Amino acid sequence: MPVPTPHINAKKEEIAKTVLMPGDPLRAKFIAETFLTDPVLVNNVRGVQGHTGTWKGVPVTVMASGMGIPSIGIYSWELFNFYDVDNIIRIGSAGALQDDLKLRDVVAGQGACTNSSYVKSFGLGETATFAPIADFTLLSKAVEAARERGVEMRVGNLLASDTFYGAEGCGKNDEWKRMGVLAVEMESAALYANAAYAGKRALCICTISDHIYRPADNLSAEERQTSFTQMMEIALDTAVKMAAL
Repeated sequence: MPVPTPHINAKKEEIAKTVLMPGDPLRAKFIAETFLTDPVLVNNVRGVQGHTGTWKGVPVTVMASGMGIPSIGIYSWELFNFYDVDNIIRIGSAGALQDDLKLRDVVAGQGACTNSSYVKSFGLGETATFAPIADFTLLSKAVEAARERGVEMRVGNLLASDTFYGAEGCGKNDEWKRMGVLAVEMESAALYANAAYAGKRALCICTISDHIYRPADNLSAEERQTSFTQMMEIALDTAVKMAAL
């Protein structure tokens, strides 16, 4: 497919090799204006903002993915396959499942469990199960970046859920919690599967914005938009480390 695509109107050279993907377009704008040097708006189709600038001299694009597996499935597919992006780091919010996780803790998805049928679209067969995982190099560089900033980033399984609301309430997550899944978000499995298919690298880093089993632990929309700076800086530093490889 030629670029611009139906969903991204940037020129190919306007997108960096590493893209940070928050779900929220306003979070993309905040990151670009707060951290990047000389950011330029390169995409605004459907209000899904993409900005390219530099961090510590390294080109970085920050572009929103929207909410959910279908949405990030579209944007990450186009970035990997049509814009020659090498690395996508999702930076988002997640609901904690484990009791020892607290608000604003940072977690990285080594693996992405899912209740979505998205991975079946890759033709692996009805009885086959594909295990979406992060790229090891990207993950190891992120862990290194977190340690350098003094952040204890938990690494483990995330649950990429197709549903935000469930009729059965939080009880639907009991078995995922029992299996040691750290937190619930809605995008990582599609991102990891797209990266695997394209032969590219992907990672999901999330900040805990609420706790599934402690309803009082819940950050506001504004706090989610502007206060996840540790996660943002870890992802930006990871982009610099990947550029040095």
